[in-house]
Amino acid sequence: MRIIGLLTGLFLSMTIAVQSSAQNQVTQVIGIDISAKDIKVGAQRTEVYYPWIKDKKIAVVANQTSMIGQTHLVDSLLHAGFSVTKVFCPEHGFRGDADAGEIIGNSIDEKTKLPVISLYGKNKKPSPEDLSDVDVVIFDIQDVGARFYTYISTLHYVMEACAENNKFFIVLDRPNPNGYYVDGPVLENEFTSFVGMDPVPIVHGMTVAEYARMLNGQGWLKNGVQCQLRYVPVFNYNHTCFYQLPVKPSPNLPSMESVYMYPSICLFEGTCVSVGRGTATPFEIIGHPKIDSTEYSFTPISIAGMAKNPPYEGQLCKGYNFHNYAAEYIKGYGKLYIFPLIELYKELKDKTEYFGKGFDQLAGTSKLRQQIISGMSEEDIRKSWKSDLDNFKRIRKKYLLYTDFE
Repeated sequence: MRIIGLLTGLFLSMTIAVQSSAQNQVTQVIGIDISAKDIKVGAQRTEVYYPWIKDKKIAVVANQTSMIGQTHLVDSLLHAGFSVTKVFCPEHGFRGDADAGEIIGNSIDEKTKLPVISLYGKNKKPSPEDLSDVDVVIFDIQDVGARFYTYISTLHYVMEACAENNKFFIVLDRPNPNGYYVDGPVLENEFTSFVGMDPVPIVHGMTVAEYARMLNGQGWLKNGVQCQLRYVPVFNYNHTCFYQLPVKPSPNLPSMESVYMYPSICLFEGTCVSVGRGTATPFEIIGHPKIDSTEYSFTPISIAGMAKNPPYEGQLCKGYNFHNYAAEYIKGYGKLYIFPLIELYKELKDKTEYFGKGFDQLAGTSKLRQQIISGMSEEDIRKSWKSDLDNFKRIRKKYLLYTDFE
């Protein structure tokens, strides 16, 4: 029961820290809950972008989150008489029903009969041929604000392709549900991959349009190419808001609790610990067959469209449930929650199996793994991020479209 006791202790200590934030610089983010009815996302603001796409041949980068109320953006554009030639789809597919990491092929959308070009798998970047019958590309996908959530990697590649092929690129912006803080190690170049393409921290605190502005402004696209970028901001949003997602962003983020925990819990994907794939509450729970110090348990199973052959399928995993903790504490915590990552390393007896080969890519550095192995404290680990985080925050400020949390 060591972690349960430590979790309780951490909660109490952080509560005290929050109350004395002026002295110790640890703060609980104070924000307001907003939902779809409180704002206008970029896609809703048709009066802004319809003139930009008149008489243009359009490609849309979209998935199941690309909604205007109850209508999908693609359906809305077609109904309004615009010439949509194709859809580009990211990880999880156009309708959002593919597993994480599942190879998605090109297809025809049954409803619209439009060609759907996959940007996940071998071909992550639109080819010149893909863009040959396109004048403008519209990007409208709900992000969750973590570097390894691959939709911003898709954004990077599509912007790059548009720049190289002289195509206009429009971002229809949406709120970032984790946009109220910035934290974590900044990606080092040697760990660049599809789960981390740009030198940003794990939690970047930006919307997609802000991120696109940064990619252009910092010259981070290949060879420093510049994309012809336009964007439609969200009306009535700022970075102190807690945005309640109207549509789950991917199959394994089915709740706001999972969205709040995701930036922290996803690091366990690079370890031997299960993050609850194959259950109804992925990214809200963690566990392992060799943990024996807790009463909470779960048994992963295959779930169509969510988890095919999940880790430890059919095996009893004991661990920890963060559902209530996420809603009551992690929401507004304003930092990555790395405490369980450190403590489970101490708890599991076989240290050699804890870290997998993908951990450093998720962390964006090998230092975090080495720090945990060496027994470095959470406080000292956080101190090691400070210089890079301060530098990133200075960069980030230049590209913000909304009032910041600081």
